[in-house]
Order: sequence, then C-alpha cells, then structure tokens
Amino acid sequence: MKFSCSAILFDNDGVLVDSHAAAKKAWDIWATEFSPGYDLDKANNAGRRAEDMVRELVSLDLFTVANNRVNQLEQETANLTIPLAGAKELLTSLPLGVWTICTSANPNLGRARLEAAGLPIPKELVTGDDVKQGKPHPDPYLLGAKNLGFDPMDCVVFEDAEAGVISAIEAGVGLVIGVGERAKKSDADIVVRDLTGISFDGEVLVIPESIRIR
Repeated sequence: MKFSCSAILFDNDGVLVDSHAAAKKAWDIWATEFSPGYDLDKANNAGRRAEDMVRELVSLDLFTVANNRVNQLEQETANLTIPLAGAKELLTSLPLGVWTICTSANPNLGRARLEAAGLPIPKELVTGDDVKQGKPHPDPYLLGAKNLGFDPMDCVVFEDAEAGVISAIEAGVGLVIGVGERAKKSDADIVVRDLTGISFDGEVLVIPESIRIR
C-alpha cells in the first residue's frame, strides 16, 4: 500500500512503545491511595492524559496531590517501557522535519519512556502539557502538524486508542492508521499489526500488505 503525504504524526504509547506494564504498576499503587477498586485495564482510558483521568476520579480538593502522585509513580516506572516492533527501525530511517510524536504523557514522562525504549525524540514533540485539551480533542494533532509546518490534511496519524483516533479525525488529518488489535474497533481508515517494514521518504508512505489486519 502506498500513500502520498507530507508528514507523519505518531502517538507514542501503544504505537511506538509498550508502556502497559509501567502504567499498570503506577496506577495500581495510585488506586490504593486515592481510588480503591480503580482498574486501569477496565477503565477504557487509553490515550487520555493522566490529569484528565485523575480529575474524574478524585474530588477537586485532592486533585493536585493526586495528580502529582500519579505523575511521580509513572515517572518511577517509566524504565519498564520497551519499543514495539518496527518502531526503532522506522523512526531512525525518517528524514528530519517530517515526523513527530503527539503523546498524552507529560513532558518528563513522554521523554523518559522514549529514552527507555531507545527511540529518538523529535524536537517538535507534543506532550499533554502543550495543549489546553488532550485527546479525544483535536488539539494534540493540530499542534503536531503546526510544529512541522504542514496542513493537517497532508499528515498521516498512527494511533492505537479510540480517543487518539477521534482526536486525529477531528483534527482533519488526511489518513488515520490504527495500530494493534484494539484499533480494530476504532474508526481508523486502516489497521496494521505493528510498524514492521513501513517506510516514508517525505513524500510516499509505504505499508506492507502483510501487516494489515483490517
């Protein structure tokens, strides 16, 4: 499969890196302190900012303390993050200035997870702190396109979570590619197993038919 585009905007967790074990460990500890019974796996919060999740789970007077605590815990477990298939090969092959990452994590956590996975960090990185509203709002991907100097319509987004897919669609990007089994239930245009074998030269995005799962 070949697609013409000018830039690629990647989500991080679930697309480039596997941070599930790291996040699960942090949120399980946090839940015992602030929201007993909360289970990250059952909450369907994939792709959302931690601060938005915390705001829904604790009272306003506890928000600052609870939010700081989960940020601390996620930072401490970031070293458990590993790269997903094809991510390192793809990112290190891309020309500068035509790709970036739009993560819901805060700046320190986003960078820590990328570093733990051994992946490059683009100077145009967008984090949860850079936008007024996180995913599923369009702000992250609108900013990602702006940082690279391209119209969203000329960009392709890689996402694994429903919130992120909605964000990309609302931003008006040209193509949304879902990554992984979870993305099958989203409104992504196509879905791939992982990033293995994908290439992009700044004009043409090539995706092997063998990794397409929807």
